[in-house]
Amino acid sequence: MRHHPFPGDLVLAQEAWTRTYAELARPRTSRAAGVTALRRRLIRLSAGVYFHPYWARPRPAAGRADLLRRVRDAQRARGEVAA
Repeated sequence: MRHHPFPGDLVLAQEAWTRTYAELARPRTSRAAGVTALRRRLIRLSAGVYFHPYWARPRPAAGRADLLRRVRDAQRARGEVAA
């Protein structure tokens, strides 16, 4: 698989988004504790990834799915997410 040169700040934002989403999806005994903060963080990260200047290029080298796949592969390799 060919890896495209995504900007480092975009990759970090997508990694943070993936971790935040996983944390929000995790079952909790007390659902209200921290859920609002996680949702707000997820919204802020979503905006940062979606409106990143990389996507404003006339023809970005790769798409959003490629970015997400690259981040998930890297997290899986580090043992951060289940396969």
